[in-house]
Amino acid sequence: MTNEAGIKRVSMVSTGSVSIHPEHVSATRKPMYWWLFTSRRWTQPLPINVYVIEHRDGLVLFDTGQDRASVTDPDYFPGGITGVMYDRLARFDIGPEQTLTAQLAAIGYDIGDVHTAVISHLHQDHIGGLRELTGAQIVVSRHEWETLEEPAPQLRGLLRSHIDLPGLRWRHISPEPLADPALAPFTTGHDLFDDGSMVLLPTPGHTPGSLSMLVRGPGRTPLLMVGDLTYDSDLLEKGIVPGVGEKRELAGTTQMVNELRLQNPALAVLAAHDPGATATLAAAVHAPL
Repeated sequence: MTNEAGIKRVSMVSTGSVSIHPEHVSATRKPMYWWLFTSRRWTQPLPINVYVIEHRDGLVLFDTGQDRASVTDPDYFPGGITGVMYDRLARFDIGPEQTLTAQLAAIGYDIGDVHTAVISHLHQDHIGGLRELTGAQIVVSRHEWETLEEPAPQLRGLLRSHIDLPGLRWRHISPEPLADPALAPFTTGHDLFDDGSMVLLPTPGHTPGSLSMLVRGPGRTPLLMVGDLTYDSDLLEKGIVPGVGEKRELAGTTQMVNELRLQNPALAVLAAHDPGATATLAAAVHAPL
């Protein structure tokens, strides 16, 4: 049962911006490594969004952004051909005022206020604030965590030295049956506070263990935070998948999210790098239901 006092406020901050290749945003027939090393086109700077939810039981983040050290520390990324891959993957711009701590302070929160941080997946631009969150519980899907143990994690975008940090309190969750028809076609997930207000849904494709988070409450427009399932809510609605991930799985997950949208016409989809997310969230927060 949804707790009527569960969600108090939903906000968004950005830990800088990133430019990626157009083939990254929208899949083509080109193999990923081909366009990664040959494409000369870059998108306009895209935001690195962190969603901030003030819940009755504490402050929750969905993702933690990119670490400023990635643009100031020459040893942040691996060397060799792997380092070249990271250099070709993304171009970051992160100012000193764009750390997670500074961005939360700008909207009235202290980093110590964070009770829980949900990580959609373990790529670098979603785990960058972990060093600042030693007082919080860090939630990730067990499946996603287990991919750290698979061969060549750095070649799959996983920088363990910036993830498995001392002093962090990790919580690995697995999907459980959800008897909530409003979530169809999703039948499994994880109710973060056991009140129906914040439900984690498995949305694999970009990575095997990717999570999305549904935020809802009486009188509120429901919000679905989807990480990198898409880079543009409009593309997702058209069934266009991004160019990084397992395409068939991305297509299946995208179809499920669009079915959820049909069942909940007011649902606002918020991606991690969607330039339109600021306006979407603002409209959702102020929309009467």
